[in-house]
Amino acid sequence: MDSTTILEIITKTINTLFQNLFSSIDNNIYAILDDITFINKDILQDNFTQKIIGNNPHSGLLLIANSLIIGFSIYYAIRYLFSEYSNSQVERPYQFIFKLIIISIFINSSYFICEKVIEINFYISGSIRWVGEHFSGENISFEQLIKKINNIFFINSTLNVFSFDGMIKSFTSIGLLNLLFSYSLRYIMIKVFILISPIMIITLLNSTTSWIFKSWMKSVFSLLFVQSLISIILIIIFSTDFLENNIFSKLIYIGSIYALIKANTYTAHIFGGIVTDINSNLVNIKKLIK
Repeated sequence: MDSTTILEIITKTINTLFQNLFSSIDNNIYAILDDITFINKDILQDNFTQKIIGNNPHSGLLLIANSLIIGFSIYYAIRYLFSEYSNSQVERPYQFIFKLIIISIFINSSYFICEKVIEINFYISGSIRWVGEHFSGENISFEQLIKKINNIFFINSTLNVFSFDGMIKSFTSIGLLNLLFSYSLRYIMIKVFILISPIMIITLLNSTTSWIFKSWMKSVFSLLFVQSLISIILIIIFSTDFLENNIFSKLIYIGSIYALIKANTYTAHIFGGIVTDINSNLVNIKKLIK
């Protein structure tokens, strides 16, 4: 067996392995990406989450939040008592009581409010995709995206990873796998931020802790807004005519996929909040280790 035959066998084996890998990713990931990315109120509907939240103000995290309200009230009373002797500035009792009543209402309604905010955000992103579907005539989703990718980069149902198309396909599949990890982290963080929402609202009772609520609000807004940004990017991808043998079209396609990967990072840079991009987090961990 000569070297050329051996090289062909190795190349064919590598291409087959990568084709099976990418096919497995395509068949299992893209439908899940739609569920993880486009979050609706179902994120709060599972039994475990309901138990943590509590069915009334005397159970779950709502009980802890209402207990903290009492703690903040005692703290204010002590501060106000000592302010009479130290001449320090403390808000008037009627101001604090009014704020306490309003914040108590919001605390015990926090999960209902968060549920409605998530639902509205879901409808907004869904409306954006619906507009795209109306003009492009295609279903705007990650599941449909894989069909466009394979139509462009698979030639005769085969893949050559050593070709330009094969390299682009490899980058696309690995990039969207990274997207799955990033949006899984986003899904978890949204759930965590919603669960701690009553405690975050409590921080508004004191001017020295109110910055915590503002940081929390920025993070939640940033994580939710990225859902609409992803919808817009998907519309651009589906509305662009990508020619099969046009290199410029393929490079634009790579840019679109990269924009999807970096959507959360760009949103965090504009509005503040946290970054759920896996690559960015790994870089930050490396800096901490150094």
